[in-house]
Amino acid sequence: MTETHPTLDIDIVVPCYNEQDTLAAHVRRLHAFCRGSFSHSWRITIADNASTDDTARIADDLAAMLPEVHAVHLPEKGRGRALKAVWGASPSRVLVYVDEDLSTDLAALEPLVAPLLSGHSDVAIGTRLAGSSRVVRGGKREFISRSYNLLLRTTMGVSFSDAQCGFKAITREAAEHILPLCEDNAWFFDTEMLVLAEHAGLRVHEVPVDWIDDVNSSVDITSTAAEDLRGMWRVSRGLATGRIPIIPVYDAIGRQPFTAPTVGIVGQVLRFGAIGVLSTIAFAVLYALFRPALGAQTADFLALLLTAIGNTALNRRFTFGVRGRAGAGRHQVQGLVVFGIAWAITAGSLVVLHAAAPGSTHATEIAVLTGANLVATLVRFVLFKAWVFRANRRPELIRPETGPLPRTDIEAVPAPDTVA
Repeated sequence: MTETHPTLDIDIVVPCYNEQDTLAAHVRRLHAFCRGSFSHSWRITIADNASTDDTARIADDLAAMLPEVHAVHLPEKGRGRALKAVWGASPSRVLVYVDEDLSTDLAALEPLVAPLLSGHSDVAIGTRLAGSSRVVRGGKREFISRSYNLLLRTTMGVSFSDAQCGFKAITREAAEHILPLCEDNAWFFDTEMLVLAEHAGLRVHEVPVDWIDDVNSSVDITSTAAEDLRGMWRVSRGLATGRIPIIPVYDAIGRQPFTAPTVGIVGQVLRFGAIGVLSTIAFAVLYALFRPALGAQTADFLALLLTAIGNTALNRRFTFGVRGRAGAGRHQVQGLVVFGIAWAITAGSLVVLHAAAPGSTHATEIAVLTGANLVATLVRFVLFKAWVFRANRRPELIRPETGPLPRTDIEAVPAPDTVA
């Protein structure tokens, strides 16, 4: 990596892969804009992601000809990998990322970095989904973008509006804590960074931008969407299980006191539904194993009991965001009461089946019980939300003098409407 400026304020990173046709023109345009607009010290860092065309040579030529332009060559592809490497090594106070195609109007660059330089915010993003944004792109990309961001907000309890716009900035202090937790090295990196930042209590500032779609973009929408969904599942699971150590980040740099984001009603339904599907499958397998030796009713009871215990534990942590051991025993007892109601539903279905068709096969019993168990799952959700985990959903009164919240409170109370 080339020599850095010891008092650098802004480092604008331009990741690129096989951009020989446009790189020179776009970097010159960005350079001219920065020279005419910024009063702070700045540089542009071209991050070549293992390009196989003439991109690397062009990047070096630009660095040699233009002051404040640097070039970094990475041995592997991946936008996330490039940003983690360059941002992680940069001494700059504010770390910026812009797409090589400069689809976002550069007039938004100063508003992007200003709240970070002033200390007002920790992360800043350009948003194409604000009412005042002006965006030119096809209907397919518009639909996919809005659907993806809606899915993020409903399932991951975040409030930022546009995770994918290639126009972002983060303070060096925030980056030092958040980047080591980001596992993705490709396109999902943006989303992962923002989700972790908001769950850590950092302030995310949004800037409405003007944006024109690059019709020559090489991004594969289908594969990227699949990777994004896998990433969302991984991060959600990591936050729910505590595998991602977000609390130490909150304790170190989170804006305290803070109520961490929790999942909204739509997200709770989706998560509960996913756990319900897993529980139903587990129930069917256990019933098939127990039925030959124990009989229908006993097999139904044991299979439902075992899946109910696991179902309560998973929903406690994953759907309703309750962590720690406090109240776990009480929740399991209440969960067993819910189990009793669910068992009555499934046992009743067997009684009705045997009365209507005395010679029913095991396969028929499993089919009927599976349907009854789905009904019991709906009843379980209503009771969990209205009774078992009700106390953990009530907002708690927070006073400035109380200091940082205990871990269980941070993760159990609802999120504020905005983080900006």
